[in-house]
Amino acid sequence: MKKVAVEQSLTNISEALREKGYDVVNLQSAADVENCSACVVSGLDSNVMGMQDAMTKAPVIEASGLTADEVCQQVEQRLQ
Repeated sequence: MKKVAVEQSLTNISEALREKGYDVVNLQSAADVENCSACVVSGLDSNVMGMQDAMTKAPVIEASGLTADEVCQQVEQRLQ
């Protein structure tokens, strides 16, 4: 099961990803991205919790302006 870190305010996206079988963890600090396949952020802050400097190979998906389904599609596409 792929683990996806999702910013806490994005509950609808967390629920949609869980329904698709992803293991979803709350993204509260840079340490939360460890061992994650992808990260989803709101995009409200371009440097969310200092993550701009965090070293991760996981794709970071900005959810602003996207529906939960669109974010799920982006996660699936980037994890292929």
